[in-house]
Amino acid sequence: MSMKAKSMKLLASALVAAFAFQGAQAQTGKTRTIPPMSDVAKAVKAAADAMGMPRTGGPGGALLPEVDVVNRMEFWGSGTASAPGAAGQAFKTEYHVALGYNPPAMRVEMTPAQATGGQAAPQHMLRTVRDNYAWNESELGAGLEPGKGTATPEMTAVKERLLQLWILPYGVVKAAFAAGDNTKLSTENGATVLTFPLSGELAGVTVKATLDANNFVTKVETQSGNPALVRQAEYSGYADHGDILTDIKSPGHIVQKQGATTLLDIQIKMWDANNPYVVFPVPPNVKKTGTQQSANRAQ
Repeated sequence: MSMKAKSMKLLASALVAAFAFQGAQAQTGKTRTIPPMSDVAKAVKAAADAMGMPRTGGPGGALLPEVDVVNRMEFWGSGTASAPGAAGQAFKTEYHVALGYNPPAMRVEMTPAQATGGQAAPQHMLRTVRDNYAWNESELGAGLEPGKGTATPEMTAVKERLLQLWILPYGVVKAAFAAGDNTKLSTENGATVLTFPLSGELAGVTVKATLDANNFVTKVETQSGNPALVRQAEYSGYADHGDILTDIKSPGHIVQKQGATTLLDIQIKMWDANNPYVVFPVPPNVKKTGTQQSANRAQ
C-alpha cells in the first residue's frame, strides 16, 4: 500500500480505532467495549495527544470516536539554510511552508537574505512536491496557466521532499500508526523511542523518533541505503503558535542536519494549524514529465 493510501486510511477509519476511547455509548445506550491498546498504540496516541491532534465531541456533548484533525498547515519562520553536502554555504532566509497529508504534498518557500562566508545568497526558491511529482516554481502557481511563470520538473527530488513532510512531528505520528505492527517501541536513556518503516516512494527508509517526558517528538533520525535520505531533525519549544489559537502544539525551533551539515535552523514565527486553504495542483508539463519517466522505467 502506498504512503498516500495509508495516509488516507489513517485520516479516515483507522484513526478512529487508534485514538478511540476505552468505552463509548452506542445508539442502544449500551457501553461498547474496545480492547485495550497495545503499548505501541499508547505511545503513538500519547504523542498525538501532546500535540492536540485527536479531537472528539458531538451534539449535546455526546461522545464520538476521536479523529485526527491535522491535515493542512502553514508555518513561517526565519533562520539559516544550506544545501545538502554544502558545508559553509549557509544563508539567512525567511522560511514559509505549506503542507498537506491528504494528498501528501509540501511547498517550501525560501527568501534568502544573506549568505555566510562571503558567498552570494541564492535566489528566491519555491520547491514543491505532491505524491510522486516534484517541481520548482518561478512564482506561486507557476505553470498552471499560459504565461504565468515557469514550473521546472525535479523528479529526482521527490523522495527528499516527501521525507521533509513525514519527519515533521505530525508526519511521524501518522506514519508510525500507518506502519501498524511494524512500529516498534523501546526506551533509550529513559526516553520513549518509536521505530518504524516508511512506504511508497520512501520504502526502504526507517524512522526513529524520540519522545520527551511530555510525549512531544523532539528528535527524528532516518536510516536509508540512499545517503540523500539520511536526516537528523530536532524539535523544541512546543506551543500553540497560531494567530488563531487551535490548541494544536507545534515546535518553535526546527533544526535539521545531514551528518555534520546543518541544513536548516529555523525559529518559528507563526504556525497555522487550522486547516488553511492550501492546494498543490500539478502543472501539466510536470505531470507529462513524470508520466514519461514512469513509462521509461517500466520498459
